[in-house]
Amino acid sequence: MFENFDPSTNFYMSLNWLMMYFPLILFPYMYWFIPSRIMVMWMIFMKLMYNEFKIISMKKYQSNILIFISLINYLLLLNFSSLMPYIFTITSHMNFNLTLSLSLWLSFMLYGIYNMPYKMLIHLVPLNTPMMLMNFMVLIELISNFIRPWTLAIRLTANLIAGHLLLTLLGTFMSNLFIPFILLMIFIQNLLMILEISMAFIQSYVFSILSILYFSEFKK
Repeated sequence: MFENFDPSTNFYMSLNWLMMYFPLILFPYMYWFIPSRIMVMWMIFMKLMYNEFKIISMKKYQSNILIFISLINYLLLLNFSSLMPYIFTITSHMNFNLTLSLSLWLSFMLYGIYNMPYKMLIHLVPLNTPMMLMNFMVLIELISNFIRPWTLAIRLTANLIAGHLLLTLLGTFMSNLFIPFILLMIFIQNLLMILEISMAFIQSYVFSILSILYFSEFKK
């Protein structure tokens, strides 16, 4: 059941991890003076995401939005490509997702510690916290801060694994049905495919929007 998530191809070398460079090939480029329909849709999507991220980010840091725009594009292309047959699902593995989330979170933390150490310590005690609960709230805030990269990685991994397993189970179950029931199962399979496409977009959006929210906490 989990063999489509196996990253190994042979004993000596696994080429499945080259999938992380695959979006560089799929990314639409402008070759003509008049853009194609795909390019127009992509530009509209970029503009919507930029306006969405601009609400969260301050005007001083709006140039950093390009990092998170690139992040949502990268994850979106990886999630969409994993829905194709015989394509390795790289975003369903914790070692890739945790590396990505941990590197982003660690860079935000180092930036905040270097530029504003007192503000980072202030964040450990929420406003209007009673005196008796201050020590306890510092511990809770520290734990919640340190588990952020894990929650980002686990959320992306769990949702993609669950969706792919549903498609695999239904595909296996359909091979044992009679012809009248196969038409019903194909309809259900198409509905699940639409759900997986929407899940690919939602998870890449959630990963990027939470990353920019974490970044916004460490700004001057």
